[in-house]
Amino acid sequence: MIAELKKNTEARMKKSLEAFKADLAKVRTGRAHTGLLDHISIDYYGTPTPLQQVAKVTLIDGRTIGVSPFEKKLCSVIEKAIRDANLGLNPAAAGDTIRVPMPSLTEERRKELAKVVHKEAETARIAIRNLRRDANSALKEALKEKEVSENDERRAQDEVQKLTDRHIAEIDALLKQKEAELMAV
Repeated sequence: MIAELKKNTEARMKKSLEAFKADLAKVRTGRAHTGLLDHISIDYYGTPTPLQQVAKVTLIDGRTIGVSPFEKKLCSVIEKAIRDANLGLNPAAAGDTIRVPMPSLTEERRKELAKVVHKEAETARIAIRNLRRDANSALKEALKEKEVSENDERRAQDEVQKLTDRHIAEIDALLKQKEAELMAV
């Protein structure tokens, strides 16, 4: 029971870490990349739908992303979704294509992106801590139901804490690496 709980908790922590890595990959450093818009969803007839399912996302040049909606009337909705995505992008409609120019990274923009990265890191840390809390609650419940001994429960809690510490250290290392990448001129 304890081994299964630890295995499950570790797997879920790894998924949280992978999600954080994916979030970091979305924060680009000056160059245009279609992956920046991967997480954007739009309201398509009342249903949240990923941008890739309602539009073709391409690179126009090294600093501009092009978004061509499959339906012309979605232009304004897509434009608003990109603006509201908190990526600091300012899309502009050009006929039936939306051009998304990448702003040059000024010192102010670099600091703004660093804040976004810090916020993502804190969200990932909270997710890891929540998984620790869930595992500890399950252990306490097992102890209460007399499924495990107090010693086993304490040992398992210590192991879950070590898992938590290891994953949070990885998040911090990734954060430091991304921050250095952002601040490099």
